[in-house]
Amino acid sequence: MLTVIAASNALVAVVSGVSCLVGLVRPRLALPAGESVTPGITFFLGAYAARALPLCAVTLAVLATGNRTAIAPVLVVAGLAQIGDAALGFRLRNLPMAATCIGLAAVHLGTAAWLALS
Repeated sequence: MLTVIAASNALVAVVSGVSCLVGLVRPRLALPAGESVTPGITFFLGAYAARALPLCAVTLAVLATGNRTAIAPVLVVAGLAQIGDAALGFRLRNLPMAATCIGLAAVHLGTAAWLALS
């Protein structure tokens, strides 16, 4: 069961990291239709990457070690970050982003809760 949990959470972390990289390379994908890429948007995407990419790496590293003591807290942080990302998606009127982030948060937070209860 831990292998399935680790694999599903690793997949979620990779989706998050790849989405971040796609946003850096193709910033228009993160914006509502018709909105221009401005220096402020470029700055925001860079600041987002400064948080998302290290969190992705830490999540993958902790999952790879299998350290149950570290996994739950890291998944809580990763899940809460996804909730923040969902809020940004709603604010930008990017409903696919918001819905995806809610799903990713559910995996991380659901796993953390399951680990805490088992």
